[in-house]
Amino acid sequence: MTAVLYRLGRACVRHRAIVLGIWIVATIALGITARTVELQTSDNLSLPGTGSESATDLLQDRFPSQANGSIPVVLEARQGTLTDSKNKSAVDKTVKALAADSQVASIDSPFDKQGAGELSKNQKIGLASMILVDSASELSLQDARKIIDTADTARRNGLTVAVGGYLGQQVSKSDSHLSEVIGIGVAMIVLVFAFGTIVAMGMPIATAILGLIAGLSLVTLVALVVEVPSVGPTLGTMMGLGVGIDYALFILSRQREYRAQGFEIDEAIARSVATTGGAICFAGVTVIVALLSLGVVGIPLVSALGYTAAIVVAVAMLGAITALPALLAAVGPRIDSLRVRKEKAPEDDHPHGWERWARGVAKRPIPAVVLSVLLLAVLALPFLDMRLGQEDDGTLPDDTQSRRSYDLITEGFGVGTNGPLLVSVQLDTPAKPSPGAQPPSPASDPRLVSLDKAMAADPDVASVSPPLVNKAGNAAIFSVIPKTSPSNFATQDLVNRLRDSVIPKATKGKKMQAYVGGSTAGYIDLADEISENLLLTILVVVGLSFLLLMIAFRTVLVPVASALMNRISIGAAYGIVTFVFQEGHGATLIGLEGSIPIVSYLPLMMFAILFGLSMDYQVFLLTHVREQFKKGKPSTEAVVHGLALSGRVITSAALIMVSVFASFIINSDPTVKQFGVGLAAAIAVDATIVRCLLVPAVLVLMGKAAWWMPGWLDRILPRLDVEGDEYFARQSEAKPA
Repeated sequence: MTAVLYRLGRACVRHRAIVLGIWIVATIALGITARTVELQTSDNLSLPGTGSESATDLLQDRFPSQANGSIPVVLEARQGTLTDSKNKSAVDKTVKALAADSQVASIDSPFDKQGAGELSKNQKIGLASMILVDSASELSLQDARKIIDTADTARRNGLTVAVGGYLGQQVSKSDSHLSEVIGIGVAMIVLVFAFGTIVAMGMPIATAILGLIAGLSLVTLVALVVEVPSVGPTLGTMMGLGVGIDYALFILSRQREYRAQGFEIDEAIARSVATTGGAICFAGVTVIVALLSLGVVGIPLVSALGYTAAIVVAVAMLGAITALPALLAAVGPRIDSLRVRKEKAPEDDHPHGWERWARGVAKRPIPAVVLSVLLLAVLALPFLDMRLGQEDDGTLPDDTQSRRSYDLITEGFGVGTNGPLLVSVQLDTPAKPSPGAQPPSPASDPRLVSLDKAMAADPDVASVSPPLVNKAGNAAIFSVIPKTSPSNFATQDLVNRLRDSVIPKATKGKKMQAYVGGSTAGYIDLADEISENLLLTILVVVGLSFLLLMIAFRTVLVPVASALMNRISIGAAYGIVTFVFQEGHGATLIGLEGSIPIVSYLPLMMFAILFGLSMDYQVFLLTHVREQFKKGKPSTEAVVHGLALSGRVITSAALIMVSVFASFIINSDPTVKQFGVGLAAAIAVDATIVRCLLVPAVLVLMGKAAWWMPGWLDRILPRLDVEGDEYFARQSEAKPA
């Protein structure tokens, strides 16, 4: 691998203009192509085998016109009531205008017979239930904005109007550009202090931005053929900026080391690609494999998030080992231009501060281990109470369509109306009217009446709509309104209670089956599925990390210790997220009104991402330690010098990553805030407590045993020189005197 990367580095240096030209032209072409198509996202809640999926399948089969769900168009009278002639006329005009839109399949006015009960008690707020032709995954942003503009007919006629459902969510998506600017700005400051020149600072920033544009453009094109979750592009932006700048930082740091050793610029660049480029490929592929391994849980939404982020990471990795070397070669010695601080003399370049820290840890390894484990345990403590859920539109900014709709519906009809439960009923024998029913209709079938009463009797149910029966009489739909919000854990308990006891008792022996569905139930099923599969994902990823580290460093104990330490650090990150979001400590400081549930797929995504990113720092540290050990230094001295040589680069890279992730906390989307806090906290914990305190202390305690490997295992495992030093050592030995 080292030889291949060395030849690649030399080729990029030699053909710098061609390589840069290809990157620039390809990125521009991808960007222009992506601009011609609209990024289509979809939060696919398809969960085979769950109650919500069964309910959806029944709807699509027996009620095809209802399969997309209804969109609430909320209308409020600014003066008087909606029943006043002027306001009623405005409602009628709005409903008529929407009905004429080609994207609207049907719409019921709150004054129609079908819209009975859609006026609030004070008659100031009304709901017009609208069904669209396109589903959530098919509706384009352009069409969504067109429908919203049509709904504004009400506003122009003196009413307040807001649109909810997936239509409102389509136009309520947050913009991450400010977060990107802040993240890049902080990264520039860190790089200036790390390298001392403006030009050197610009190298990682330029390649990271180039890779990010190309990566996100690819995601936009991929979304044409596969479903991409709405948070996918933002998560990809976070990953692309973070790893793109970090990977470039590692290569540029190594190139400076080779230049200090007397190598010419072009040779230093090629060797940096061959050595540090190997570590980057190792870490990058690890991140990609970890993200793709999310597919083992069998949840489309989680799998899609995984491959979306993996695409951006792959492009960032490719940019670091091709575009950056070509750019460095093009700049040449001018990389030292625009200096902002005095360059250290070669003899002063040794990081004495890190050496003193490393010796302090080496002298007291047991207290260092105890202190770091205690700190991590305290941080992880809230994780024991973590409960997965899903935010609702009530956590969005006040000026979004979805939030305005949520608040108006809450005011007029109760908070539970924002997340109705759709109970789909399959009737094995057609529904028949009950004798004496007024008026006689299949909806008065005794079985449906009995189920209606049973669900309405639950203390957490606000109301149950009359059943809608299909023409064949073999299926029916109930709309169950909870008393609590969609994100409230009481709603989750209600869904479980309906499924486990209320509905089974009401349908037993009556030749009927009922399933609780709708988006609220779908997110509850998603949380349950993830909770069940979290351990499997952790085992797969931890097993992968153990195998990769064992092959890379020819040791058994270090991978075991690394796997355990990674799990502890991830637990600490989970604890911080739980403390801030679920328990609400400091939530107002990051733009939230209070506590909110932990997004169900957050723990899975965090684990996969952080496993790969922490592997980057682990490889960088262990490579320097093993290199010192192979030079003949005692094990403790090898740890001291390894940490002294790598500590500054690791902390600089981590600071950049933390800054990028933390900048997304200002994003208005609560899910993005959770990713920002969780990933920033995890990287900070990993790069400080774990990588610079716990790992060195454990290596010192292990001594020579840290590098022990059974002979039989050493013979059967493939050999992998991560940073390529052995390759150049063999090359030097092979040269004639």
